[in-house]
Amino acid sequence: MSAHKIGSLLFCPNCGTLLDLPKDGEAIVTCEQCHHEEPASSYENIVITTRSHPDAFPSPLQQKRKTLTKRHDQGDQGTLVAEKCPSCGHMEAYSKEMQLRSADEGSTIFYTCASCKHGWRVNN
Repeated sequence: MSAHKIGSLLFCPNCGTLLDLPKDGEAIVTCEQCHHEEPASSYENIVITTRSHPDAFPSPLQQKRKTLTKRHDQGDQGTLVAEKCPSCGHMEAYSKEMQLRSADEGSTIFYTCASCKHGWRVNN
């Protein structure tokens, strides 16, 4: 009985335990659970394909495109700071800081342009 192959992984045919890769020069791989001996040649000609989800490594440009924008008209505007509006280029905006992610990560700063009321956010 030979090992069961799933993708690039080999499993013991007796107990189903994931078999280790053979070390250099080893002719057999021994199952840690039931001590089944699998020939190292079972690992030959196995094609390994690795795929990443498109969102796994987002670029700054992708992050910018995903940023939600909205207009703010009333309410507590926050603190007036010198920040350039990405919409109209005005050099003043109101800012508010909030902790939206876990405590060991930076906070999120919400900006609202003092001129056109365009809203954006930055994670710091």
